[in-house]
Amino acid sequence: MSYLVLARKYRPRTFSELVGQQHVVQALSNALTQQRLHHAYLFTGTRGVGKTTVSRILAKSLNCQGADGQGGITASPCGVCQACTDIDSGRFVDYTELDAASNRGVDEIAALLEQAVYKPVQGRFKVFMIDEVHMLSNTAFNAMLKTLEEPPEYLKFVLATTDPQKVPPTVLSRCLQFNLRPMAPETVLEHLDQVLAAEQVASERAGLLLLARAARGSMRDALSLTDQAIAFGGGRVAEETVRRMLGAVDSSHVLQLVEALAHGDGKTVVDTCDALRQQGLSAATTLEDMTRVLQRMAVRQMVPADGRADASDDPEASRIGDLAGLLPPDETQLLYSICLHGRAELGLAPDEYAALTMVLLRLLAFKPPQPTGAMPEKKTLTPPPEAQPVAALVPAARPVAAPVVPPASQAVHTSQEVPPWEDFEENAPPASTEYADVATELVAIPVRIQPEPSTRTELPAPPQLRAAVAVQRTALGDFWHTVVQELLETDAPVGLVRELALQAELVQHSASEWTLRVERASLNQAAIRDKLQAALQAQGHGVVLAIENGPVADTPARRNAAAAAEKLRQAEETLLADPFVQTMLRDFGGKIVPGSIKTP
Repeated sequence: MSYLVLARKYRPRTFSELVGQQHVVQALSNALTQQRLHHAYLFTGTRGVGKTTVSRILAKSLNCQGADGQGGITASPCGVCQACTDIDSGRFVDYTELDAASNRGVDEIAALLEQAVYKPVQGRFKVFMIDEVHMLSNTAFNAMLKTLEEPPEYLKFVLATTDPQKVPPTVLSRCLQFNLRPMAPETVLEHLDQVLAAEQVASERAGLLLLARAARGSMRDALSLTDQAIAFGGGRVAEETVRRMLGAVDSSHVLQLVEALAHGDGKTVVDTCDALRQQGLSAATTLEDMTRVLQRMAVRQMVPADGRADASDDPEASRIGDLAGLLPPDETQLLYSICLHGRAELGLAPDEYAALTMVLLRLLAFKPPQPTGAMPEKKTLTPPPEAQPVAALVPAARPVAAPVVPPASQAVHTSQEVPPWEDFEENAPPASTEYADVATELVAIPVRIQPEPSTRTELPAPPQLRAAVAVQRTALGDFWHTVVQELLETDAPVGLVRELALQAELVQHSASEWTLRVERASLNQAAIRDKLQAALQAQGHGVVLAIENGPVADTPARRNAAAAAEKLRQAEETLLADPFVQTMLRDFGGKIVPGSIKTP
């Protein structure tokens, strides 16, 4: 007899044997017990979580005849009657499984629905199970809609898919939908323990934990990997052989990397990466294991007494607890995020080990520098040193008869109910006349130690305005500026013609010819000059333009810039003269960012 793989040999045959899907088991069991049966069920979930298995158990529950042949619909099929054994062996005539991945056309669905008009031959119900139903074509879905909505009373539909987003809403609305969840590694580990105990295969718990994690929530994948591990280990599942089979990274390497990152030890990080390369271990698995360790560290930092991290059968628990004390919580979160995103970038690099090294060095690059041998500074909420109580700043040689301290509700920096600009003198209690000067100093608390700001704050103008302020005004410049402004109001000159008019200085003026001077040689072109000349002639200036290169001192552009600078200066003076602005600058250390003042 040929060997039967573990995934098939230990496929659950009753709801009680189904692992990790209690929410589905409870709903179906109650429906079967109360005879509240829907005509169509949709099971969704990733590969290997039990969609087909649940479908077969449901078919047995609907058609079970009992060990004595007198049974009915039940949530616990007997497993020994004709219907149960035939369904388990795949030869029950009233149970049809259709693989929609290879039978996705309308003809296959039509052939299946033709059988719906005939009553069951052996069983109580006909059950049509369509696996990977999302692979059906649109016409196939449309062909089954009517029958799916109102099937005969003896017909039940069971649909299964790994991608419910591709199933049309018209089909979803006709089915009861159950989402089979990926199984936790602890659940998979417990089941593998039972299977290997039944198979009498020696195993190490650490090796089974690696298999459970590698399965990523799929029980079928876990059992298939276990089959491979048994063959690889010569009939024994050991941690070392499982690591070599999976290419998994030893936890000591991962913990060493995290510890080196916590201490900012770049040499150890690079040496460990080289060791991983020499051993041929997976860079992707390294980052995945690091994210798992960092996640557990974050849990320990937020919930120190968390039971999951203190499990007695976990050899990493104590080491992870020590590492959690080396890093502040915010740095742990940063390392976790960089490892998670770095995992997706490995495929973009020509060498995954070089990419791994870069990800780890990126962790060091974002780590704030620490003194040699010093522990990382913990983030606390201690108040800044400059916000000290006033009593600590009063000289001992000048005693105060009665400390004058406003109530906490009136403090500027400790309450959110009173605005910072509140006048404290209205609410301050009267001070002693003998120490009136001291009492006056005690009103504004807490004291800020800062240089006394001047009554005026001079703000530099933006660079482009400061460079254009100096203009040597001339009579020709006044005339040319007026002509250009009138010309620009017509929107006639555009592009380089507009720039020539603004950047040029009128140096010679006669009744028939005007001479312009420009600094930029790129503007001294015949085509640009002719267009400007045509625009001037359209404005009534029948002259011929001549252009020369040289330094300029009075151009319309410089005049406009000087006017803008003067307007900005006046706006700054108006703003700085405002009493409210002066109060904010003087009493609360406010600043006006240079260049932030804009004029219309």
